Amino acid sequence: MQRYIIRRLLLAVVIVWFVSVAVFVVLRLSPGDPALLQQGINATPEKVRAVHRELGLDDPLHVRFGHYVSRLAVFDLGVSFRTREPVAQLLAKRLWPTFELVAAAMGFAIVIGVPLGFVAAMRPGGVIDAASMFTAVSGLSIPKFWFGLLLMYLFALKLGWFPTFGYGGWWYLVLPAVTLGVSPLALLARTTRAAVLEVINADFVRTARSKGMSETRVVRWHVMRNVAVIVLTTLGLQFGSLMGQAVVVEKLFSWPGIGSLLVDSVFARDIPAVQGCILLIVLFFLVVNTLVDIACAMIDPRIKYT
Repeated sequence: MQRYIIRRLLLAVVIVWFVSVAVFVVLRLSPGDPALLQQGINATPEKVRAVHRELGLDDPLHVRFGHYVSRLAVFDLGVSFRTREPVAQLLAKRLWPTFELVAAAMGFAIVIGVPLGFVAAMRPGGVIDAASMFTAVSGLSIPKFWFGLLLMYLFALKLGWFPTFGYGGWWYLVLPAVTLGVSPLALLARTTRAAVLEVINADFVRTARSKGMSETRVVRWHVMRNVAVIVLTTLGLQFGSLMGQAVVVEKLFSWPGIGSLLVDSVFARDIPAVQGCILLIVLFFLVVNTLVDIACAMIDPRIKYT
């Protein structure tokens, strides 16, 4: 297990390196002048050149890349072009709201999606099974921005139960968390149903029943333990990807997280902030999936990492 963890950490370093290089090249070659955006269309050439010198935009590409790599090696993400604030501080301010939103969305998906898929698999072809599959297909098909606007219209404008946008107590979290969590809920329901149907018809489950084991013990000791590995893997992939999916939801509900910072930085051509946001999302995805793989190995001793 220790060798596996070390290998995953080394692989994560390689992935982050390639992602950082790709992001640097794409952002530097994309059109748009950060200095011109900051000074406005009426800015004089002298002011634009002064901002270029201040931000180091006059340096050749290979020189800028060397500065970027040297700073990244000591975990320095640079200074924001837009706010003149260290990018690490910007990310630290926005990280907790995004983590709060992602955790609430994933909790909503787990609490509803996993039991729904489990019950549907235990009674295939019934009303609950049809309702769960309809929910799964709908959740995977509905665009997040449209679903979020629908929730805002019904529960904020018509019923007045929740605020339309902003950041504060739990009542501000409900609508964006449901909007973000409906897609992983649908996927977890489908994955759980398929996994339970596969395990419940396996030979070792039939053997346990033929030996007189009660249905409750069969489900608890054989079905749930084998299904947990598949569900955990899906959960890890969804939990990591929600950081990227939160971009649309955060902008829709004016949520002050990493996603809204990324969008604002892209429009402002704030290259250091964009690089920091993308690297943070990649790191979050890698850490979550590594932890999920370790948990799967602890749950199922048949899994051997070689």
